[in-house]
Amino acid sequence: MAVRGSRPSVTSVPAVLTVGVEEEFLLLDPVTGESLPVADRVLAALSGHSRRQSRQEFRHSMVEMVTPVCTDLARLRAELLALRRAAAGAADAAGARLVAVAATPVCEPHRTVPDKDRYRAMSRRYGPVAHDPAVCGCHVHVGVPDRELAVQVCNRLRPWLPVVQALSTNSPLHDGHDTGHASWRSMQFDRWPSVGPSPYFADAADYDRTVADLIAAGVMLDAAMVYWYARPSTAYPTVEVRVGDVCPTVDDTVLVAAMIRALVATLVDEVHAGRPAPRIRNCLLAAAHWRAAHDGVDGELIDLIRGGTRPAWELVEELYAAVTPALVRHGDLEIVRGQLDRLRREGTGATRQRRTMAASGGDVRAVLDRLAADTVRG
Repeated sequence: MAVRGSRPSVTSVPAVLTVGVEEEFLLLDPVTGESLPVADRVLAALSGHSRRQSRQEFRHSMVEMVTPVCTDLARLRAELLALRRAAAGAADAAGARLVAVAATPVCEPHRTVPDKDRYRAMSRRYGPVAHDPAVCGCHVHVGVPDRELAVQVCNRLRPWLPVVQALSTNSPLHDGHDTGHASWRSMQFDRWPSVGPSPYFADAADYDRTVADLIAAGVMLDAAMVYWYARPSTAYPTVEVRVGDVCPTVDDTVLVAAMIRALVATLVDEVHAGRPAPRIRNCLLAAAHWRAAHDGVDGELIDLIRGGTRPAWELVEELYAAVTPALVRHGDLEIVRGQLDRLRREGTGATRQRRTMAASGGDVRAVLDRLAADTVRG
């Protein structure tokens, strides 16, 4: 453990950080909108690159597609679009539609877990929580090869992640109705005992001890069940940010990934400069994430640095200003500025779903038609 007042030793990182994205999707009935348990057929129909970049998920009605490691946004966008289109084609062949929506919008009749030892163990341990309707996230990995540095970056991400969460909101519907939340996925996923804001850790050893204690307590089965909103990845030399809903379009995903990469790069610089991480009460962090899930960017968010609530877009612009040097360094400034302006005009996925639902007189099928088209839109 680091001595009080000292800085843990960290290594330097490249000027341009790598980025990769994991996206989870629902497989829905084209007519009823119900979730279809055809993931095995969809995965089997994939081939080549798309098959290698696919993953089985916790529901028979879900698939996950994983980009390779990228250094520029053009490649990331191309990979995201190609993987979405390949998975959508395989879903169509299986009689389903691939839809980038973060919570089950209608219902999921079949809630059994795939036949894997780990999934069966999770089902036994967590009971009905493990059989909630499917939810789909977007996980962004940013290359940080030093694990000690990754822990320090996660400490500094804490006040900014509710803003990132608000930008990605894309799940207002549940059981065919508007929940009043921009991200119902966040509300539903919060039932798991290992989900929540990333705790503050003194160093990597402190992180490891805490995870070991939680496993011993039975809260987690293993280290892979650390579902905190940011963590040092268990599989890759990255910081993994997993707070966001799966986004409706590839442009939305690219925006979120670019902002997260720039934020991680900015915080790496802060660690190297010796700037301390803000110490924020966990109850306030939880409140900020609830507000982000409820309002998205259409209302107010909690300002965790100054206190109180402020219009969401003010905090989005503060985040953009804070990461602008890193955006310039990565060559992403123009793309991110343009996409933020677009998002401000069009709204997040949650806002767009509500607009479509209102225009169709409350027809959920119209929303799902729009989402399915947006999922593969170039």
